[in-house]
Amino acid sequence: MLDIRLFREQPEFVKEGLDKAGVDPTIVDTIRSLDDLVRGLKTSAESMKAEMNTANKALGAQRKSLSESEFEAKRLELRGVGDRINEADALRSQKETELQNLLLEIPNLPHEKVPVGKDDRDNVVARSWGEPRAFDFKPKPHWELGESLGILDLERGVKISGSRFYVLKGQGAALQRALITWMLDVHIEEHGYTEVYPPFVVKQECLYGTGNLPKFADNLYHDVEEDFWLVPTAEVPVTNLHRDEILTGAELPKRYVAYTPCFRREKMSAGRDVRGIKRGHQFDKVEMVKLTLPENSDAELDALLDNAEDIIRKLNIPYRVVQVCTGDKTFSSAITYDLELYAPASKGEEGAEWLEVSSCSNFRDFQARRANLRFRRDAGSKPEFVHTLNGSGLALPRLMIAILENFQNEDGTITIPEVLRPYMHNREKIVAVG
Repeated sequence: MLDIRLFREQPEFVKEGLDKAGVDPTIVDTIRSLDDLVRGLKTSAESMKAEMNTANKALGAQRKSLSESEFEAKRLELRGVGDRINEADALRSQKETELQNLLLEIPNLPHEKVPVGKDDRDNVVARSWGEPRAFDFKPKPHWELGESLGILDLERGVKISGSRFYVLKGQGAALQRALITWMLDVHIEEHGYTEVYPPFVVKQECLYGTGNLPKFADNLYHDVEEDFWLVPTAEVPVTNLHRDEILTGAELPKRYVAYTPCFRREKMSAGRDVRGIKRGHQFDKVEMVKLTLPENSDAELDALLDNAEDIIRKLNIPYRVVQVCTGDKTFSSAITYDLELYAPASKGEEGAEWLEVSSCSNFRDFQARRANLRFRRDAGSKPEFVHTLNGSGLALPRLMIAILENFQNEDGTITIPEVLRPYMHNREKIVAVG
């Protein structure tokens, strides 16, 4: 959530930022008008309350000098003032709710480094790493490889749960489990994160805190009987670990890493990527989350991005870093970098594709304001909002796709990346099991 003082003191700055993000900037004027009304109602009610207190004291002092009818008339007059105060308070409460709901719908302002653009076509490739493999045979897409090896069963996934679900079997399931465990180990032992194993369901206030609600309710799975929502990403429970708390400056930064399954309806991608396992309603992900001092968040984003890249480099998969433009950044982020893996056959007959496996973002204080997540620099200082960051480190199944397609052999086997072999009983290849 944006600080209301920005709307009061720097409206043109907010308008410029929202315009870059593709949001109608006139909403700023609407919010300012509503804010003025709320503050005016509050001032009016406080003035009436002060007058009523003064009048009550005066009436008490005059009680003995007034006739019964005079006293009753003044008492009724004060009751009328009280009714007007209650009406003003009720209207103020209603308008405050309207203002709060409007503010919850406003996206974060883009960081000054974010390139201006309308959509993903205006994103900028910042750098690339590795060279795509030159095959001396025609590479197969992951769905053909998985089926022939007996490690991916799309048909039974649909039978069990419907479209955009699948079943991993045997060495396919083992490969995914190895990736999750290995990635957690790297982030914990080499990158300095603390592992968290959070619940996979959360209360709705957690989703408001990270900016998933109210805007993206249609893309979330909700238990209609209880206030439980399936997590769309580990970012939600982990960011909310310290919701409504005041940390000490000495505790920051906090660096957490967590594995969770993720659940999304994928309504916004209807008709896209219908073959294979590129888009599913359930997928696994290892997520990094940071809570930092405001002045350090940009440097922490650079480190977060490098931590995610390190995983890809260790797997020796070609990738590129894409800086997301203003019109394509997420609702809550101020600045985002996407990591995309090269997949040589992911588009079937159309050939290669770059697959996003991580978005690394700095949200500044946007989420912290929504989650009331603060810190004190020292014992006597005023609480401030932390800056929050997160990034996938990394997301499956697209990482699985990249491994299957990049490390495939002409005989249909898959060479297991060296770093994963200790996690797969030192096997060197995935082979079909008779």
